[in-house]
Parts: sequence; C-alpha cells; structure tokens
Amino acid sequence: MIGLLASRVDREERPDVDKVYMTYVSALYGGGGWPLTVFLSPNLKPLMGGTYFPPDDKYGRPGFKTILRKVKEAWDTKRDALEKSGNVVIEQLRDALSAKANFQDVPNDVAVLYVDQCVEKLASSYDPKFGGFGSAPKFPRPVEDCIMLYKFRKHMEARQESEAQNIMKMVTHTLQCMARGGVHDHVGGGFHRYSVDECWHVPHFEKMLYDQGQIANVYLDTYVITGDEYYSSVARDILDYLRRDMIGEDGEIFSAEDADSAEYEGAPRKKEGSFYVWTSQEIEDTLGENAELFKNHYYVKSSGNCDLSGMSDPHNEFSGKNVLIERKPGSLMASKYGKSVDEYYGILGECRQKLFDVRSKRPRPHLDDKVIVSWNGLAISAFARASQILKSGPPGTKFYFPVAGCDPVEYLQVAEKAANFIKEKLYDASSKRLHHSYRNGPAKAPGFLDDYAFLINALLDLYEYGGKIEWLLWAVELQVIQDELFLDKQGGGYFNTPGEDPSVLLRVKEDYDGAEPSGNSMAAINMVRLSSIFDAAKSEGYKRNVEHLL
Repeated sequence: MIGLLASRVDREERPDVDKVYMTYVSALYGGGGWPLTVFLSPNLKPLMGGTYFPPDDKYGRPGFKTILRKVKEAWDTKRDALEKSGNVVIEQLRDALSAKANFQDVPNDVAVLYVDQCVEKLASSYDPKFGGFGSAPKFPRPVEDCIMLYKFRKHMEARQESEAQNIMKMVTHTLQCMARGGVHDHVGGGFHRYSVDECWHVPHFEKMLYDQGQIANVYLDTYVITGDEYYSSVARDILDYLRRDMIGEDGEIFSAEDADSAEYEGAPRKKEGSFYVWTSQEIEDTLGENAELFKNHYYVKSSGNCDLSGMSDPHNEFSGKNVLIERKPGSLMASKYGKSVDEYYGILGECRQKLFDVRSKRPRPHLDDKVIVSWNGLAISAFARASQILKSGPPGTKFYFPVAGCDPVEYLQVAEKAANFIKEKLYDASSKRLHHSYRNGPAKAPGFLDDYAFLINALLDLYEYGGKIEWLLWAVELQVIQDELFLDKQGGGYFNTPGEDPSVLLRVKEDYDGAEPSGNSMAAINMVRLSSIFDAAKSEGYKRNVEHLL
C-alpha cells in the first residue's frame, strides 16, 4: 500500500476484498489470477496491478523488486495522475456493476437455449482420450459435469437415447480418468486441486475442501444414474478422507491441506508433493512380495513415472519419483496375475494401507484448519446425500482401503455435527447473521452470499435426506436474512457482500460458476427447492425472487 504499509490479504478469509481488486485487474488487463498483486493509494483505490511477478527479472518479465522501484518512481513523480486514474476506474466499474438489465429482447425459451449452447460448447472441448473439457492444466470442475448430467436427463425424457448416451459417455469417461489419475490420492483418498498435464497425472498437490464436497456429489449423481458401484466407491473414498483427516473434534470441517511439505524431518525447505510421491525402492521395501504387482498396477518405475506428458514435469522436479496412476483396468490386471478381481483388489487395498502407514510417519503438509461456512456447506451436502444414496448398494459389498466401508448413516451424523458447529460457533441467534469463518473463534468478516446460499443448500439436503424439520426451518430463516442483506430489489440478483464495510469499494454480483458455484446460481436452486416445499402463498414469493434473479 503506497505511502502507508504493505498488507497481505487471505482471499479465503476476505473474498470480498479479493473480488474488488481482481475485478480491477481483470478489467484493465483482460484477465487475472493468483497470486494477485495490486498497488493501492492510502484511500485503498487501485493504481496498478498484476498477477505473479518473479522475485527477479526473468523470462522477459520484470521481477518484483523492479516493479517496486518503478511504482515508487511513478508515485513520487505522478501521484495526482495515478490517484485520479484509480478513482476513475473504480467509478466506471461501479457504474458497470450497477447497470440494469434490459429484458425486452430475451426469448421465452432462454433457459433451454443457453443450456444447449453451454453443453455444445463443453462437448466441443471434450478430450476423448483423457476425458475432461479443455486442455492442460486440467481442473476437476464439477459444475461442468453437473450440467452435462442435467442435459443427459433431458435427452432421456425426450427419448433421445443416442444423444443421452453420448453425453453420459463424456461424463463417465472423465470421472474414470480423474479417479485413475494422480490427481486422485490413491493412498489416502480425496482429490488434489488440479493436474498440470492433460492426462490427470501429476497434480498440484493441494487439497481443497470445496473440491471434495462437489466432486463427491458428482460421483453420487453418476452412481444414481448408472447404478455402477465404481462411482459410489469413489464418493466414499472422498468422504472417508474428510472424516479421517479434515474434521475437528467438534465436527467442524477444515479448509485445505497444502501442496508442500518437508522431505524429511529437519529438511531446510519444503517441496511440492513430498508427502505423496514414492520411489520404486520405497514401495519394494514396504510391500515385499506384492511390490511388483502394485508397481505394475500404478505404473511405478525406478526412473520415476512423470513422463506421460511433456507438461508433467518440465523442470525434472520429480526425477526418480512416482505419482501413482492406474493406466489399465483392474480386471485386466487381475487376469494377468491369474487372480479373481476381488482377490486382486484385496491385495491392492492391503498395499495401500501399508503405504498409508509409512506415509503417516512423513512430515505432513500444513493443515489449514480455518473453518469456512460456504465450503462446509458444500461438504455437508455431500455427506447428507451420501447417507441415503449409498443405502441402495447391494448387501455384502466389499470395500478396500482407503474406503472405510461404513454404514451410510454415519455420513448423516458427520453432516449434522458440522451443521451444529456452524450454528453454535458461526451464527448469531439474536441478529440471525452468519460469520464467514472460524479459527480459535469467529473471524471479524461477516458472512457473504456464498456462506448463506451454500449453507441453505446444505440444510435443505439435511432436511431432504435426514428428515429433521429443524434444518428446513433454519434454511427458511437464513433465506430471509440473505434477501435482506444481499438482494438487489431493483436490478435483480444478489450482491456478494452486505455493503456495510466502506473499505470494500465495490459490491459485485457473481454469476460465474468456476471452482465453486456462484452464490447466485446456488440461490436460484435453493429458491426453486423452497418453492416446491411450501404452500401457495410462500411458494409464490420464492418464485418471484428466483424469476427476477434469472
């Protein structure tokens, strides 16, 4: 902050602050990303900014030290012009964000039209070899699979079976490639943030709570449609990882695990993926007579296996190391070893358990034990839905580590305990407002739109799949407060922030479903669900609001 101080903002704790300056950088430079660097005047107006700057000049890009010198020089010589420019940009952004929509030319079938266009666009970017939509880096983006599954159901209702099966093939192939890839933690469960290559192999090893909840729900949805236990097993894998590693004593669900960790106790620095990668020798020493079977199944090589793509390890950071990936179906490998599928998978499960025990003795990545309401909402939803959906599995189903194979009712208990934590620790019963996050007490940041919308969705799932009326009543109460704090009664839709903090210069409405669904899309779904639950008078109110939003 020029002329004042340097400040770092945690974008997870203060997404409202992050959104203001990300909007500024995206508007000026055509795109943004993290880490985000913005230089501000003492009155918090942005002067200039960008994404990542290397420490020193490199690859034709100025380093951060060079940037600092240039910014100081500009501040010393052109201060008035810089401040005036910052004020003008913020006012222009404010005007653009408050512009009213013109509905005169919107066709009646707008929803059908745009869903079709979205599905066509996704289908055109589908990777038939490795699954997923688009190229590297590949993110597991559940919102994409969700809209494809929605379109699958519409095709089936219209008896357009060929079109339906084509879409389902894209989704199932994508989910299978993700689960077989290194982006999936085969030893401990759960999914890493994204794959740096096109084949879902070498990931950025961070694990985020918002990914786990959404990905689990997509696998649950696919299981409901296909009846294939492969998808229910992956959903259990994710939820059992959360239960094992990411839940506190009072039921709160933590935010993330870092990508970096020390290679050994006392190592001078941390390295990405150290906790998760293996040498061939480590696997041989741990697994003994089953090492060869395991190595063949997970493509483990003495030279390291990060060679499937030129993008997997361009700087040879993982030379001699292996990121586990399944390249051939288990049934084929079982036949090769002359074993039944059950016996083969049993051996793999025992091997993963042994490696898990060895891995548990390594220095762990840092656990971000911050509790974020919106992300807990996404996870609560998955646990609540799993508690009923997974009851439909055939009796006597076998489970292999890291899947625990618990009674699905235990998932409902996890969901209810997490919801109760939020109600007790992050909800003010007198004002009926939420706090955004908790760590050793509630943070000062108020609840944002995502916190209300994602939690309401979770409470509706708790009510629908668990049956307790208290969750529905709380959802209704929170919807009232959400409308009071965030609803734009003239322009339609919801702002991200309550607009009560003058230091947050813009009230933004988010309509983009990215790594997380937008608060507005989740709010629309919530109101459709609420309108279907209540009688005519109350139902009409929800319908009016959702139609205005859409």
